[in-house]
Amino acid sequence: MTDLTPTRLSLHAVAELLLAGPQYAASGTIRLQVTPGGFGTVQEPELSVVGVAVHAGAKEVLLDGRTVGDVAADIGVTPRPLADLQTDHTDLGADSVLTVDATAAAVLTEALQVGAAALAAYAPTAEAVLWPEHFDVAIAVDEVTYGVSPGDHFLEVPYVYVSPFEKTGLDDPFFNQPFGAATPLSEVGGPDEVAAYFERGRALLADRS
Repeated sequence: MTDLTPTRLSLHAVAELLLAGPQYAASGTIRLQVTPGGFGTVQEPELSVVGVAVHAGAKEVLLDGRTVGDVAADIGVTPRPLADLQTDHTDLGADSVLTVDATAAAVLTEALQVGAAALAAYAPTAEAVLWPEHFDVAIAVDEVTYGVSPGDHFLEVPYVYVSPFEKTGLDDPFFNQPFGAATPLSEVGGPDEVAAYFERGRALLADRS
């Protein structure tokens, strides 16, 4: 099986340093969105990652083997860390060399696509955000966060999670983590099954004492 971690860490760095950071500098928001084949900004500058490349207008810049700074120069932005705005952040910097494997990138971006589709089915009126802090797509409804992560230091494969703001009363085995529930995406399924997972979490939380 392809090791997802190097590609995930690199795409996370791109999301933070080259998309969300420059967007914050220009437009005052760090929010990103899942887009066809990858993810992108929601305001200026208009940038997106599709597969193994970042797109800036008509320009396509491959990521693998390039430094963050070189890619930034090619797409006309300045890398902007977000350590001053969020607790978790990438450990990569402008001089870091990116590793973006096509197979791994496909797995990770597909997880985000499944997550976005499931969230849209589960809560059509909620805005799903790809947060650069944890590089996950999520919504918050009635003080519960529902989302899909492509992986992180907690679990290095894509996973589905339900995390209530209030952590007490999580007695059902469904809630298998201190923060709530988390299950590898491969054990849950596609958008319909992920939406059902969210609904199960909601129902259990509604019944807790």
